[in-house]
Amino acid sequence: MMAVGTRILTVEDDERIRTAVKMALEDEGWAVEEADNGEAALEIFNRHPTDVVLIDIMLPGIDGFEVCRSIRRASDVPIVMVTARADTHDVVAGLEAGADDYLTKPFAPKELSARIRALLRRARTHDPAITHLTFGDLEILPEQGMVLRNGEELHLTKTEFRLLVELASSPGRVFSREVLLERVWGYGYFGDGRLVDVHIRRLRTKIESDPANPRHVVTVRGLGYKLQT
Repeated sequence: MMAVGTRILTVEDDERIRTAVKMALEDEGWAVEEADNGEAALEIFNRHPTDVVLIDIMLPGIDGFEVCRSIRRASDVPIVMVTARADTHDVVAGLEAGADDYLTKPFAPKELSARIRALLRRARTHDPAITHLTFGDLEILPEQGMVLRNGEELHLTKTEFRLLVELASSPGRVFSREVLLERVWGYGYFGDGRLVDVHIRRLRTKIESDPANPRHVVTVRGLGYKLQT
């Protein structure tokens, strides 16, 4: 069961798609706010932040990438980018802008609902077995949802935080992209490692003093990633 009062903002300029999405989400019991352009979306979100944001990339005026960046500067709310193309540029650019996940049109309402449920589920849970971890200048406090570097709090998105906690759960262990997709994103992916790779890059820019030469989150070529002890 999702928390009562869950609110979703959907940003889509195609009225038919926007209406279909709204109906599908309301059938799940969620309250839906709508915007048909980026400016309206930012105004709505700034006035009353929602629990999840769905953003179409191709919008009139401010495009979806800029809407995503603007929201991400102020909030760690889960964001799903929606694209008409599954090409690498759009997907990676959306993830680099701060999105947690992406969907490619056309998509089934059940798939959209599953993605949102997984986003909400991982946004509200943590592993109670891990309470405090220290790796050099890095401190991870899962119960408080905090990461500190040299005593200063870092601002991670919920997905970045869960990714770091997952790696920290077994220091030195190599996690494949497939395992991280299952454990962090939490539902049936078909091996789209771009989600993991882009989030690892984003995570490194926040926790590493030199992201180009990481000392904490290390790539094990051909296998995956590990948290260096």
